Amino acid sequence: MKQRIIGFDLARAYAIFGMYIVNFNMVFGYYNDQTFTGKFLSLFSGNSSTVFVILAGMGIALMTNRSKYSISEKVNLRITILKRAIFLFVGGLLLNFVWPADILHFYGCYMFISAFLIFLNKRIFLWLATLSILVFHLLIFIIPYETGWNLEKLQYNDFYTLNGFIRNTLYNGWNSIFPWIAYFFLGLFLGRLDWTQIKVQRKMFFLGLSLYLTVNIIQIVSQQISISTEVKEFINADYLPPFLPFILSTFGFSLMLISGFMFLGSKIGESEIAKTFASTGQMTLTHYVSHVTIGMIIFSVLTDKNLSEDLSLMQPTNPIYVLLFSIVYFVFSYYFSRLWAMKFKNGPLETLMRKISG
Repeated sequence: MKQRIIGFDLARAYAIFGMYIVNFNMVFGYYNDQTFTGKFLSLFSGNSSTVFVILAGMGIALMTNRSKYSISEKVNLRITILKRAIFLFVGGLLLNFVWPADILHFYGCYMFISAFLIFLNKRIFLWLATLSILVFHLLIFIIPYETGWNLEKLQYNDFYTLNGFIRNTLYNGWNSIFPWIAYFFLGLFLGRLDWTQIKVQRKMFFLGLSLYLTVNIIQIVSQQISISTEVKEFINADYLPPFLPFILSTFGFSLMLISGFMFLGSKIGESEIAKTFASTGQMTLTHYVSHVTIGMIIFSVLTDKNLSEDLSLMQPTNPIYVLLFSIVYFVFSYYFSRLWAMKFKNGPLETLMRKISG
């Protein structure tokens, strides 16, 4: 169990690093940069966020992973999850004032829903994931996806209205419930598996590899053959909107990555370096909030850019500087986690959440 948890936390440490790259590049860089470094940074787009959500679902599953619970124990666990969901939802909405691409309040929504479903058979989570993807694609025919968006500036115009907030939360926000809760449901399923078994690690890895390669081959072929523009956009859509090919591709990547880290955890889980990297993964909430506040301010000073202005009108930062700053900030996060873990069991914000929610 100890190695299994370390592998899980190693995957979370990777997700933190990937999130740094994506968000620093989104604010200061240029998403379609065609240089080698720019294309490398684009590999993290989508994949890091989806891994983050899947791991969040796995965390809830691992928290409730005993074979039997009494009725009172189930009630207490649901209450704890609901309290944490409310904490993340409110905290994310407050953070949204400085970080419009916030994911925390969506996490709160996923957790709130999962609190009522957590003790279902694990296979039901796969059906629920499928259903949420289907609902999203049905909504496409009812509400144009770009409704509320200024996609050139990646700004949501009516987020602070009732209709806009509901639409953004349920359907076309950065990580809206439909279809993004599908990743959370997948995490709930994965968290119920016995990752100490090598056959589970191998099966999930090759399933992920098959999904990832299949979708990417179809995307490459779609660029070489004559098909309608609409079909080509559907096949090659990336994050906004999260069409089925994007979802399947990121499912595949996440399965490969998570199973790889679970295998790594089983091999080096007792080593000092694995334990220190795991401590970084255990502070995902703290590091997420830190990099979209402190990290953004530091990088804006270094690049001489004013965060209160429209950065899309300014010269994008060279992708090599985005990559270097992401690495440096992750190293800072690593050492902060290492020092903090010497005295405290949980990270600063994780401790606050636990004191409030239990």
